[in-house]
Amino acid sequence: MLTAHLAAAAQGPGPGFLSPTGVEIAFVLVGLATLGAALVTVTTKQLVHAALWLVVALGGIAVEYLLLTAEFIAWVQVLIYLGSVVVLLLFGLMLTKAPIGRSPDADSGNRWIALSVAVVAAVSLVWVVVDAFRTTWIDLDGPVQGSTKVSGEILFQHWVLPFEALSVLLLAALIGAIVLSRRNTPAEDGVAGGDGAKKGLR
Repeated sequence: MLTAHLAAAAQGPGPGFLSPTGVEIAFVLVGLATLGAALVTVTTKQLVHAALWLVVALGGIAVEYLLLTAEFIAWVQVLIYLGSVVVLLLFGLMLTKAPIGRSPDADSGNRWIALSVAVVAAVSLVWVVVDAFRTTWIDLDGPVQGSTKVSGEILFQHWVLPFEALSVLLLAALIGAIVLSRRNTPAEDGVAGGDGAKKGLR
């Protein structure tokens, strides 16, 4: 026992708050890059650029999951969000004939209201997460947190209803984009009405 204590003392203390490891430094740097991409996503006036910056932000979140050794969640982030949600957004932009270039009318002028709502939502989310996991202990001898087994059990035992609701929401968004793309503009309606009148005269 004494030998073990002497060996531990010789090695010195482990990394603390003021001596972060390489993984912790990488986590902070990737987090800052992800935050920057998210800010550009909501501030750019080009819708396609917003979708592409959203890819960067979601990819940064996937890297954060990898740094937290949650490989399964990281691949779900890549496959579902990067491979499905962003593609759905791009299809929505194409189906609704959204402008490809700069769109000055994309800014509603409610930036301060949106910023206030974002800050309140972020503070509420942090408070809920801290309060929920304040007394939670991780069993290091059990299954790896973030593994397929643990994530599947949590998802299909406690989060089935939100998971299904999200899929219905994405389906409704796609249907809405298709409906909007099939509507004629007033100019097209006028042309169609003129063609019909000409056919009636004939």
